[in-house]
Amino acid sequence: MGSNSDNDNGFAAKPSSSSSSSSSQTLKPLTPHTARSLVDSVDAFLFDCDGVIWKGDKLIERVPEALRTLRSMGKKLFFVTNNSTKSRKQYTKKFSTLGLEVSEEEVFSSSFAAAMFLKLNKFPREKKVYVFGEEGIMEELKLAGFECLGGPEDGKKNITLKSNYHFDHDKNVGAVIVGLDHHINYYKIQYATLCIRENPGCLFIATNRDATGNLTDLQEWPGAGCMVATVCASTEKEPIVVGKPSTFMMDFLQERFQIETSRMCMVGDRLDTDILFGQNAGCKTLLVLSGSRSNTPTNRRLGDKNSFVI
Repeated sequence: MGSNSDNDNGFAAKPSSSSSSSSSQTLKPLTPHTARSLVDSVDAFLFDCDGVIWKGDKLIERVPEALRTLRSMGKKLFFVTNNSTKSRKQYTKKFSTLGLEVSEEEVFSSSFAAAMFLKLNKFPREKKVYVFGEEGIMEELKLAGFECLGGPEDGKKNITLKSNYHFDHDKNVGAVIVGLDHHINYYKIQYATLCIRENPGCLFIATNRDATGNLTDLQEWPGAGCMVATVCASTEKEPIVVGKPSTFMMDFLQERFQIETSRMCMVGDRLDTDILFGQNAGCKTLLVLSGSRSNTPTNRRLGDKNSFVI
């Protein structure tokens, strides 16, 4: 608990990498022939959500047909999202609202990953968790048995800077989790900063570092990486990242379902998170161009022999 370093068990989050260990190659286009070969070689497909399944509350065209086809072929489907604003239960409800049948067991969100990281690494139950984020993180922490504070309620709080003003924080906070927060304010930044800087051994955990996200159907919006960068600057510390491209969620999924990563395919719209996540874990990868606008032709060079683009 003394520092933001990996623990010695198999579920410690590994430092995320900004580049693939494989030599840089252009992603191969998916043809009818290579598509059939890819499907035949895979037992489980892992899908990102924002920009792949939906944009905001709008389902992306042909997604239901694609999912139904894969299920009819006996493929396992999992949905691995860095968006921490919802819990697995809340995501299941969103899928249902959009007409998709997805079970809670098939959803792996970064909010769930943050709670599981604390649980698997035996975070002391007497310690509290401060949430610089939204309800998804709070709900997953409570389900895991942890006491948490912050979240949406602190989005309503203000700070008045004046002489002799001292900002109090809970000295029993042992971890700060930073995720996407639509209600970011100066109060949350200060609270998270003081906990990390002044509480001995306080963990700094980031759900993810996505710079942008498809939060509506018409444009991209600032992502959790913007909130994480703020706390990095104010604390002069780097976080433990539990979302993509860290392989923590992959390790957890593989342990639970016993599927070889070589028999998985990660489908995503971001090279720096989704595709790198799959490559770091040894999966096949498929980049779709329905989401992130950063995947211009000159940027599509995070490839290997098992990486495709459609």
